[in-house]
Amino acid sequence: MSQNTQSDVEFIGMIQGQKVSEIHPAKGPAIDRDYVRAFAQAHENAGFDRVLVPHHSTGPDATLTVAYAASVTERIHFMLAHRPGFVAPTLAARQFASLDQFSGGRLGVHYISGGSDEEQRRDGDWLDHDQRYARTDEYLDVLHKVWTADKPFDHEGAHYHYQNAFSEVKPLQTRNGKPHVPVYFGGASEAAIPVAGKYADVYALWGESLDQARELTTRVRAEAAKHGRSVRFSVSFRPILAETEEAAWARAENILAETKRLRVVQGYNRGGPQQSEGAKRLLAAADKGPRVDKRLWTAVAQEIGGRSNSTALVGTPEQVADALLDYYDLGVTTFLIRGFDPLEDATDYGRELIPRTRELVAQRAQSQRKVA
Repeated sequence: MSQNTQSDVEFIGMIQGQKVSEIHPAKGPAIDRDYVRAFAQAHENAGFDRVLVPHHSTGPDATLTVAYAASVTERIHFMLAHRPGFVAPTLAARQFASLDQFSGGRLGVHYISGGSDEEQRRDGDWLDHDQRYARTDEYLDVLHKVWTADKPFDHEGAHYHYQNAFSEVKPLQTRNGKPHVPVYFGGASEAAIPVAGKYADVYALWGESLDQARELTTRVRAEAAKHGRSVRFSVSFRPILAETEEAAWARAENILAETKRLRVVQGYNRGGPQQSEGAKRLLAAADKGPRVDKRLWTAVAQEIGGRSNSTALVGTPEQVADALLDYYDLGVTTFLIRGFDPLEDATDYGRELIPRTRELVAQRAQSQRKVA
């Protein structure tokens, strides 16, 4: 039986400062303004609901990238990747509220506590993995207080101490009648799940197997229930499409070959953020073989050590839409999809994959209503 009671589905893409992926090495300046504009507009034209702007310790500032992308689009929403701890939560709350106002209520924030000591230490953060999630817990508490307080307040916590904290600017969006910027949250460790249960509006998984996704969403639901909350779920994939299944698998093998070739050229070793539970879970899926479930393909994830969302769904648009529906039946209402050919694939997804998936979801929701 489906655990999904929503009739809608959200599609999120991802934009970066320049053309880059496992099969496209970065070239030129880290920010290509024309590319960002074309990339954001391509997602809007393709029917995406939202785009993720990622964070990396050596990359462009995601907040400013969102501000620019919002200025050259009209309808599409954004998911700003943010690592708690480098900007004070009182300041971050004002920044996010301001960006939500200027963008016309199009902001969501994905909070990533960090799965790699090396990444964190580039910006001077020396907390360990579990300490980072404890800090995120307090960080999100302060954010919500700043957004909703109608008068100055004091805060005394393990990581933050404030006197007369207040913000004149509040988010344009609301939740339960109170100012609020949607909270997307990632992290599959024992330290992460309780924080997700308290704060996440949308909990994000990487592209795991159906069994793994079922187990993890069940755990997060249980945590959220302790606080009288419900959580939506997002799963991330790298769809590889073609007119025939045979052609799609051939394309996948070409992507893997080029990924391997470039990693040799660039001198990369296989490996990933060792403290990331998400990476470990992707590698656990890959241990079952390169093809899992109907058409989950794990070969690239295996090659790069489970780093980032690197599992694919391979097939025709109809076949991949059908595979996405299996996750919808688990309660997943958001799909983050991005391609190995980033801009071109975003446009391609809009031709058939997104509308076909929406159609399948609408049919499934209608049948559920009839049963009810």
